[in-house]
Amino acid sequence: MLNRSLIFAILAFATPALADPPAILNVRVDQLGDLWKFDVTIRHNDSGWDHYADAWRVLDPDGKPLGTRNLAHPHVQEQPFTRSLSGVRIPEGVTEVSIQARDSVDGWASEIVRVPLR
Repeated sequence: MLNRSLIFAILAFATPALADPPAILNVRVDQLGDLWKFDVTIRHNDSGWDHYADAWRVLDPDGKPLGTRNLAHPHVQEQPFTRSLSGVRIPEGVTEVSIQARDSVDGWASEIVRVPLR
């Protein structure tokens, strides 16, 4: 008969590691003529190629994507991390956008950070 410690060890390895969704810690926005640049700082418990924050996007007030920054690799040793997206065109009259992050296992996070535009 298996002892209790061995059973817990087997279950621990059989259960996938759970990570919190990517958290958006900071957003910096700069207008460059008619285009906008976003610097977004994210924290996520990246575990490697099997589970990592793999993108973030800028959404208009109706939830339509205006730009997406794909993240090419895990950031296991670099937490939190900041990545930029330039050349985002914001429709005239829009005074606020939202930022949403995604990870490679759970998809788009439910958390959306609203960002006022100057």
